Amino acid sequence: MKLRVQLQCKNLHEYLRELNPEILDRLYNHPATCLAVYRELPSLAKNYVMRMLFLDQPLPQAAVALWVQKNSQRDHDDCVTVLTGLRLWHSQHLQGGLQGYILNPVFKDNLGTALLGGGAQWADEGSSLGPDRHARDIESLDRYAMERWEVILQFMVGSPSAVSQDLAQLLIQAGLMRSEAGEAPYITSAGFQFLLLDTASQLWYFTLQYLKTAQSRGMDLVEILSFLFQLSFSTLGRDYSVEGMSESLLTFLQHLREFGLVFQRKRKSRRYYPTRLAITLAAGVTTSSASTSSTNIASIPGTKDGGFIVVETNYRLYAYTDSELQIALVALFSEMLYRFPNVVVAQLTRESVQQAIANGITAQQIIHFLRTRAHPVLLTQTPVLPPTITDQIRLWELERDRLQFTEGVLYNQFLSQADFEVLRDRAQGLGCLVWQDVAHRVMVVTSQGHSEVKRFWKRQRSHI
Repeated sequence: MKLRVQLQCKNLHEYLRELNPEILDRLYNHPATCLAVYRELPSLAKNYVMRMLFLDQPLPQAAVALWVQKNSQRDHDDCVTVLTGLRLWHSQHLQGGLQGYILNPVFKDNLGTALLGGGAQWADEGSSLGPDRHARDIESLDRYAMERWEVILQFMVGSPSAVSQDLAQLLIQAGLMRSEAGEAPYITSAGFQFLLLDTASQLWYFTLQYLKTAQSRGMDLVEILSFLFQLSFSTLGRDYSVEGMSESLLTFLQHLREFGLVFQRKRKSRRYYPTRLAITLAAGVTTSSASTSSTNIASIPGTKDGGFIVVETNYRLYAYTDSELQIALVALFSEMLYRFPNVVVAQLTRESVQQAIANGITAQQIIHFLRTRAHPVLLTQTPVLPPTITDQIRLWELERDRLQFTEGVLYNQFLSQADFEVLRDRAQGLGCLVWQDVAHRVMVVTSQGHSEVKRFWKRQRSHI
């Protein structure tokens, strides 16, 4: 049995708070970054920033606390935590020993530039290159973006899709796929959870994994992050020039091209078109549902609307779709029987479900997939999934889940029985003893209790 991995998809602010303070301060040298960060702040935090944007002197913390009513103190505390964690303002000592707040001067100046205009142009428009004979309209850009993104998703579910070696390695490093020696990569539990996310969240999670490896690729994290934020303020359907880009950014642009975030007719083309995926990317997962509801990117390609799966009580499954991706997803946990132009017939079997579970997919994930795509009842318009099916899927999982895993630290090779018993009794007293074998002088303690047991043993040895 494999340990389950719960996919964690951070939003923009959660990601930025984990960055090195030096990198974060460098990011605020770019107006596009400041505007993107400000855009995703809670409404009350936006109010605080705007009140202080044109102040050169710090404000007493007590005065700032009076901006909200007493029953909103919790909201005020949350805003203080957000603004402090993002280094948007700093604490400063005032005369008389009071504490005050002042906006980060770099953020303050560049946000003012972004809001009021001025400063250097963020991106060179393609008008300097003349009219594009191969110009793309918005519809073709949307189609191109989803086709490119679907290639990645199809590769994850095992369909024969051509992706670069860099991309395949990134999927493995992100834990979305696993590769054994000499075998093709296959999807993991985290990868299946990834496929169940909406497209905007998928893109944001995938981008975060890319950013984690950016510095190891020799890229400047601040440079590529700033470029991503600039893309989010681009105009859909307008072309931009690559003139003045560094080699690192040009390499990054090629990766974005493979992800479907930008369209570039040829690798050496001097112009590129940001797609809708790039423009909505910087919002992360904070507003993905709102920002994608009208852009046709909120769901996995090929589904558009739910309700294309019918599951019968005899474990027969009908998927009314012509999407190769959706068919491959169904095949991850079922046995394919027949395929027609617009429908496939599959069978949920003990072997197929347990094979999926062996690959790290949980029963709950399979049920969630079926339930969110099941055809609704006509009167209630609610998806229907027979209870016998959901119960049986869980039972098939329980057949494998007969062991419970607990992380721990192994202690062995004791020189005497007395040493073993002293340390065992101490671990037992601390409540961190997981298992013991008296005959072989072996015991296991929890990871949390390991440090305390280790310190006790060092003190014990020093007295001998």
